[in-house]
Amino acid sequence: MSATAQFLLICFAVVCGLLGIAWLFEHFFCRDRLRLSSPKYLTTVAVSAALAGVLMLLEVPLLFLAPNFYKVDLSELPVLICTFYLGPVAGVLTEFLKILIKLLFKASTTAFVGELANFAVGCALVLPASMIYHCKRTKATAIVGLAVGTAVMASFGSLFNAVYLLPAFAEMFHMPLEAIVEMGTKINGGIRDITTFVLLAVAPLNLLKGLVVSLLTILLYKRVQPIMFKRS
Repeated sequence: MSATAQFLLICFAVVCGLLGIAWLFEHFFCRDRLRLSSPKYLTTVAVSAALAGVLMLLEVPLLFLAPNFYKVDLSELPVLICTFYLGPVAGVLTEFLKILIKLLFKASTTAFVGELANFAVGCALVLPASMIYHCKRTKATAIVGLAVGTAVMASFGSLFNAVYLLPAFAEMFHMPLEAIVEMGTKINGGIRDITTFVLLAVAPLNLLKGLVVSLLTILLYKRVQPIMFKRS
């Protein structure tokens, strides 16, 4: 099997696995969820995905933290607001549709490795946050959920980069892993190998993104809820 076919198979497995986790949680714990076939549900997911896709186009590199192929965007903001309202399955669907919408306007510059990273790491924030919030819908559980989600995103993002994403990126662009590490060393002299690369570059990047998006979610969720999510 070619490297491209293996990569696509892994992408499919990741999407299905995350959807399965979200569905199981909703089935057993979310009693107030809207049905997947509900027009309100589908419209809300579509609008949130469109907003997230546009925000994903506004990604910017943080060159003081990581090489320029790592970029930060605020696309998880509408995803979090949507999943707080509808539940974890909506969050995964919105994340997936967000990637498709972004690709309609801007082709991948990372052989889709960046898009897979954005989807999987985004879900690592969205799923824990929404699961905790939907156990008891209060501002306190929302804050706890976002804090846990940010920690999970930073941890999972670092592990996923070290084990799979960076090796896949290096293979698809026919470059040694040492070259990627060297890019990080130029920014931070403490980066000497893949382990220090993800600890000193990838983890802080995800922590910063998680903190900013979480703060914006807390500030905006109740304000936009009456406008975006009126129940019939």
